[in-house]
Amino acid sequence: MARQEQVLQLEPPHELKFRGPFTDVVTATLKLGNPTDRNVCFKVKTTAPRRYCVRPNSGIIDAGTSINVSVMLQPFDYDPNEKSKHKFMVQSMLAPYDMTDMEGVWKEAKPEELMDSKLRCAFELPLENDKTHDSESNTNVYSTPIKSELSSLPKSASSSLDDGEAKKIMEECKRLQMEVQRLREENKQIREDDGLRKRKVTPMVSSPHSSSSQAMMKEEGLSTRVLALCVLFFVIGVIIGKLAL
Repeated sequence: MARQEQVLQLEPPHELKFRGPFTDVVTATLKLGNPTDRNVCFKVKTTAPRRYCVRPNSGIIDAGTSINVSVMLQPFDYDPNEKSKHKFMVQSMLAPYDMTDMEGVWKEAKPEELMDSKLRCAFELPLENDKTHDSESNTNVYSTPIKSELSSLPKSASSSLDDGEAKKIMEECKRLQMEVQRLREENKQIREDDGLRKRKVTPMVSSPHSSSSQAMMKEEGLSTRVLALCVLFFVIGVIIGKLAL
């Protein structure tokens, strides 16, 4: 039995274009629309899974709605003479009414229940006169998600990002930096003073005054010994004189 025709509407329908330069991640968007009155399960597969990051790569599209799939090409060395052989396949099937486990549904699906569409990949570099325009448009593209994320924050969180609060935070950071610098200088001064005190104590121990004091003490000790010897000799002389008489 032949497979069913794809019920999802793909945009673009046949080719994903990735525009360089390819020194950074390049993203292409694939829109999947479900015009039916049934929920549809889908999967996105590629022949080069290591070269791409797909978000979301699977899920359920409610009846009458659509989703955007981001296909992110990882950085690589681009060769204009090499044609891309990468391909993508969008596989889908009608979701059962009593579905509880999507992975189980895929495993139990019959071949005739599956639908698929294939897309090829194309790489192209911007023209020289378009580089300036691309840089400006890239700035706008990158700023848009940031704005949307900030708008989705609670009021308490978004209010913290007001200009006044930002200025207060910057002033507080500057004050803390100055305080840290002041503490570092004080610590340095304390170390220098401590080293100076140590250097002063050392010369005092070996100063000329202490050396002269030690020399005087030595001389006094020597004089005392000489005087004692003289007294001893005098006493011996007196005793010998008395014995001679």
